[in-house]
Amino acid sequence: MKYDTNNFQKDVIEQSFITPVLVDFWAEWCAPCRILGPVLERLAEKYKEQWKLVKLNTDLYPDIAAEYGIRGIPNVKLFHNGKVINEFTGALPEHMIEEWLRKSIPSKFSDMIEKAKKLLAEGKIEDAKVILEQVHNGDINNGEVKILLAKILVYENPKEALRLVDSAQLSNDTVELAEAITTMSQLFEKLYNQNELPEDSVKQLYIDAIKDLRDKKFESSLKKFIEVIRENKAYDDEGARKACIAIFKYLGEEHETTLKYRREFSRALYV
Repeated sequence: MKYDTNNFQKDVIEQSFITPVLVDFWAEWCAPCRILGPVLERLAEKYKEQWKLVKLNTDLYPDIAAEYGIRGIPNVKLFHNGKVINEFTGALPEHMIEEWLRKSIPSKFSDMIEKAKKLLAEGKIEDAKVILEQVHNGDINNGEVKILLAKILVYENPKEALRLVDSAQLSNDTVELAEAITTMSQLFEKLYNQNELPEDSVKQLYIDAIKDLRDKKFESSLKKFIEVIRENKAYDDEGARKACIAIFKYLGEEHETTLKYRREFSRALYV
């Protein structure tokens, strides 16, 4: 078969530094393998510009199968830059495999995305934005890029940030940040509709907290939102609680501001 290999190092490991390689670990006696094999071959032809398929008969290459911990077949592993980055076992339906591939295949712009992430972490927002916009133009369906762009645009253009979030296919890595961006966009919208907020003694404090958030004064904003929680946790459908969580997710769990205010936030909730 055209997808078989007799040189795993060359056809899989080395090739995976050029394009992702999907390896189908199979055997002739395996009935599910005979079901899955043709499906993978159809998909390999359909997506030949995005990834390569290699089929490895575990009976012929038991050492390789043992090296990669194959205990049940069919087993499918995705290699990128010489390493396994995702896998599944069993004969999945074609539509489920396509969905798995869509989420698993790294973007050809992955190096640029990593560079943009690094720039964001360093606070070089405009430089990161330029790179992310370039990637977005070349890979318009990349959900991670949409969320990273939305993270920037939530301050410049909250409605566009929401549009990007709404159109993005989310992964486990992006869902919390997407929720944070959505919450922040909705909070900023409240600044233009302050008269619609419930009348209460904490109303002005709540508005001031949103203004601080809009100005990226995260510590001041958190202090005020936490005070709102202490005085009236239920205000604006627990808006202050949702805002604090959004800030923590936006900044990241290891950010110094998150670490500083997480405990105070928790105490305020349960006093």
